[in-house]
Amino acid sequence: MFRKISAILGLFICASLSGASVGAQQPTAYSLTGAYWATHDPSIIKQGKTWYVFSTGKAPTGGQLAIRCSEDLLLWRLCGQVFDKIPDWITRENPGTKELWAPDISYYNGVYRLYYAYSLFGKNTSGIALATNKTLDPTSADYKWVDQGLVLRSRTQDDFNAIDPNFAVDAKGGTWLAFGSFWSGIKLVSLDPQTGKPGGSTIDALAARKPPANPPPGKPDLPPDWEAVEAPFIVHHGHYYYLFVSWDLCCLGTKSTYRIMMGRSSEITGPYVDQDGELMRDGGGTPVLTGNTRWVGPGGQSVLLGHGKDPDILVFHAYAQTTGKPALQVSTLSWEDGWPHAALGEK
Repeated sequence: MFRKISAILGLFICASLSGASVGAQQPTAYSLTGAYWATHDPSIIKQGKTWYVFSTGKAPTGGQLAIRCSEDLLLWRLCGQVFDKIPDWITRENPGTKELWAPDISYYNGVYRLYYAYSLFGKNTSGIALATNKTLDPTSADYKWVDQGLVLRSRTQDDFNAIDPNFAVDAKGGTWLAFGSFWSGIKLVSLDPQTGKPGGSTIDALAARKPPANPPPGKPDLPPDWEAVEAPFIVHHGHYYYLFVSWDLCCLGTKSTYRIMMGRSSEITGPYVDQDGELMRDGGGTPVLTGNTRWVGPGGQSVLLGHGKDPDILVFHAYAQTTGKPALQVSTLSWEDGWPHAALGEK
């Protein structure tokens, strides 16, 4: 499942597309056009010659979990939605749910798997569910999203939050689900490879935030800001598994403070360490992207390792400094001394 590419070739192609200087060994941010605005928590995959991005929330057509398509990673168009409405069982399970969150798309064992979450803001009475499809091509006779129901839930008494799912496969073929937001941080659970649902009860801790010396008082009914770590994404590259996460606060427009952090481990279960050797489960994390003069709050990321002529890419959302509107972002990933690097556009 894990694919590698020639870094030099990938960067050459990306630089040519974006107008950057050819041959530069630096990550490149793409200049996007089309329907790339209003995208949160993008998850990307490629089928055939088309890249597909799935995102959080209501689709412009009124359904749930909008899908965007591109043939060049530059020009994006809306090309559908996963659900016409929130599944009835979720409405019964969690009546306050207004939107479905954080889709994670993958291809495994001949089927496209889309994990997604439902919750209420600031609550951990949440759940992760699964939908499957034989194809992503909406013109195919086989195109149909089938909801497979609940995968994992969290309740008030739990010390974790069952949102922000990410499906991963280890080097031995084992299947896993990373997840988590605030509370005690990022978790990992093993999956039955056939059902895509938990195959055991053990939950591993991967990443958390370090409490400050004098924690500020929390807001009523909300977790404290210093617990803010979410949106895990695990990718296997070379000899390591890399865990990307988002720190700080999302979804506040120009006041968003999201930033992308990461660490690596020789085992998918951890421990993950940053470039300074600090454990991510003890608050460690190396910055990948922070805001700049054009964009703030980069986060909600996913990674797609390229094959053939395709580059390794990082997709995420960020907010325009001038308007606070969210937008899809695409950057190549470059690898230097075993660590990934990405870029945030200035335009």
